[in-house]
Amino acid sequence: MTEWFSEWGLWGLLISAFVSSTLLPGGSEALLLLLALNGTHEPWVLLVVATAGNSLGGMSSWLLGRWWVGRFPLRPLASGRQRAVERLQRYGSPLLLLSWLPLVGDPLCVAAGWLKINPLWSLLFITLGKGGRYALLLWFALG
Repeated sequence: MTEWFSEWGLWGLLISAFVSSTLLPGGSEALLLLLALNGTHEPWVLLVVATAGNSLGGMSSWLLGRWWVGRFPLRPLASGRQRAVERLQRYGSPLLLLSWLPLVGDPLCVAAGWLKINPLWSLLFITLGKGGRYALLLWFALG
């Protein structure tokens, strides 16, 4: 089993982190902790791989939103949704630090693309938020 973790664990983590950061469900945190506790990879390698996969997944959601704006142009929304869009417009890309949050993070990335928020700033804040979450998980697990 250790050979499997050594050989395929990082690929599995990358794919799981990517899928977890799209609108599909995933469990990258559990796999990250399993790999960390197994000890076949350095924690910083696991952090980089999980963060890269999760950030790429967040940016794929951003691209989906960017594509969607061509199909569904900006127009007035229901009051609750309008407030969320106004907050994202007001705070901009730094609000993407919260992209790691369950139920909120993925739609936040889609909305950022839909609002045409700068992709480089979006990537930066998505990466910081998601990497911070994984770093905290590893810190608590490996103490």
